[in-house]
Amino acid sequence: MNPAVDTDRLWTRLMRLAEIGALPAGGVNRQALTEGEAAAWRLVLGWATEGGLVPSVDPVGNLFLTLPGRDGSLPPILAGSHLDTQPTGGKFDGAFGTLAALEAVLGLAADGCMPERDLTVVAWMNEEGSRFAPSIMGSATFAGARSLEATRAVRDADGISVGQALDGLLSAFPDLPRRELGFIPACYLEAHIEQGPVLEQYGIPIGVVTGIQGKTTWAITITGEEGHAGTLAMADRRDALATFATMAHAMHSEIGGAGPAIKFTIGRVELLPNAPSVVPARVSFRVDLRHPDNAVLDAMGERVETLARHHAAPCAVEITRLSHAASNAFDPTLRNVIEAAASTRGIASLPILSAAGHDARYLAPLCPSAMIFIPCCDGVSHAEHEWAEQVHVAAGAAVLGDVIRQLAFPTSPAHANPHGVTSGRRTPLAQ
Repeated sequence: MNPAVDTDRLWTRLMRLAEIGALPAGGVNRQALTEGEAAAWRLVLGWATEGGLVPSVDPVGNLFLTLPGRDGSLPPILAGSHLDTQPTGGKFDGAFGTLAALEAVLGLAADGCMPERDLTVVAWMNEEGSRFAPSIMGSATFAGARSLEATRAVRDADGISVGQALDGLLSAFPDLPRRELGFIPACYLEAHIEQGPVLEQYGIPIGVVTGIQGKTTWAITITGEEGHAGTLAMADRRDALATFATMAHAMHSEIGGAGPAIKFTIGRVELLPNAPSVVPARVSFRVDLRHPDNAVLDAMGERVETLARHHAAPCAVEITRLSHAASNAFDPTLRNVIEAAASTRGIASLPILSAAGHDARYLAPLCPSAMIFIPCCDGVSHAEHEWAEQVHVAAGAAVLGDVIRQLAFPTSPAHANPHGVTSGRRTPLAQ
């Protein structure tokens, strides 16, 4: 059976969603827990409820859209991504995976199909981490990797907490049913643009994601002392910016040069008082470190903190580790199902490691999980000119739809887990 994935409707809806937060150069600014995301919710909720799906939201702001199955006691099949963007993001990051899952499930609903178990589409809260750091908050809290209290306490650059913004968003949807935080899905599937150049370079439409490289982030604050730029002698200065320059150079030289697989970034630098004739008293910045080998990630992470302390004088330094996510592998049997689904449609596929983080990172320890990549032009993402071709969007959605249908409709009652999906911790499909 071919699932009724209306790829033309999917494309139209992607473009319609991109109008919310549209930027002059073609990108999208729809950050987490803003009015823009609330408008995106209204649009997506309308499409879902028109198609017969049942909406709900959990305490951390993850939005769920469910096609009820025959046996509500079975754990649901979960698929989706996110709706928030970077401040100068694109039309496809997150949105493609969420709307592709929605289209696949709506197609089954339109066919009058009742799956064995619930099929649930999810839009995770604050995947991007642009307004509230760290990223991937909603799925991490759902999976128990973060506490709800810690997530609600995080504040943006204007001092607004996640809790305040979340309560404001939810107050705009008083009739949206609330659900408890967290459950163990039967499995999790996420489609996404690659955010890299590999698939395009090889001319391959589908990436079967093998796993996600590990990531650690820090907030580092250097505290010196203000002084008059014209009167304070150089030898007497506690210049936070000068210290930052030395520290950043050392980190880039040693850690950034540690090998071709390392990814080291310093971003979101804030300077106080940021006046032209005042010696800088405070510099706050973020560090993002990634590597597929957890041993290397840990060793380089220790060097980040050692170098920060070593180069702090004559200033003081405060180092806060914001997040640590080990490199993970996705369920091999689900990967085989994705590869077979692509092959059945005559679509070429390629095993590929995800260099970027995704919500699937936090679902993988909880249940069998997998990701499907499609190419993006020139490998560009987190930019206004991010683009995916319609033919690739259609291919990714079709493969995702095929996999969801295969998992949702076992071949016989004796095969409640027809593909033998397993995971190191749990095997929910066998329940």
